[in-house]
Amino acid sequence: MPHVELSLFPRQQDVSDEPAVPAQLPRARTPEPGLASPIERWAVVAAGAGEPCLVLDPDGVIVASSPAFRLLFGLGEAQRANGRGMLDGLYLVDFTARPDRLARGDLERIPPLLALSTGGLARGLLRVRVGELVRTVDAVATPLWDGPALAGSLSFFSPV
Repeated sequence: MPHVELSLFPRQQDVSDEPAVPAQLPRARTPEPGLASPIERWAVVAAGAGEPCLVLDPDGVIVASSPAFRLLFGLGEAQRANGRGMLDGLYLVDFTARPDRLARGDLERIPPLLALSTGGLARGLLRVRVGELVRTVDAVATPLWDGPALAGSLSFFSPV
């Protein structure tokens, strides 16, 4: 999984309003009109992403999922995955030699849901049974904020 670092610096008074962007890098697009909230904007990005990712609302319901996410977790088409709870249709298992269904208390600590309950970044491994296969997946989740309110979470997954 790639490692990305972001640094934020206070704006200098003598800097022009136009940020200095190298010519070879595209400028960020302005949000599409009608996409009012951060969760709506991230949902558009996640739905078209090539990486396994998803966006959850504050209640843990899938707002958007990438085709790679649905393939990795055996969820099928977007219409079948979106609008359902994150845990609906997923058979998460523990890390024992004979994988058994993950206990209810542990289900609440998977990264996408932990980012919602804590409002902080979350990362961890999870295992999911898809048919006869058991897959181990590294998950990284971040909360999405709409001002001071928690709007949802954005999660990326990588098979291990």
